[in-house]
Amino acid sequence: MSQKQKSVSELVNATPEARYDYLVEQVKTTKQIWTLQDQDGCVMLTTEDEDCIPMWPSEETANLWAVDDWKNCEPLMIPLEEFQARWVRGMEDDDLFIAVFPVQEDLGVVVPPYEVDQRLTPRAKIKH
Repeated sequence: MSQKQKSVSELVNATPEARYDYLVEQVKTTKQIWTLQDQDGCVMLTTEDEDCIPMWPSEETANLWAVDDWKNCEPLMIPLEEFQARWVRGMEDDDLFIAVFPVQEDLGVVVPPYEVDQRLTPRAKIKH
């Protein structure tokens, strides 16, 4: 089954690594990455070691998080170009990490912004 055909319920139950792979493929295709915001700005999550901004592959998946304490949050679409040009450096300057495609029961993979950026950037094939 193609990753593009996965249902939301399949994604929610997927492993954190599978959700990370799905996010990368979807963002490459749609040229958008999503987070949540409220009147104070972007949602922040804190693990034992890092402060994170959660990121999702679509408005629909971001909305899954907008419940309980976050019910007043709205999805924020970030164009891929803007994410790579401004967000990655800004997050690194602020020592923030990305919580990749968290779901209610699982925060997902937590990585530095440059790692997501590297996975989103097409690599030229090096010929020897």
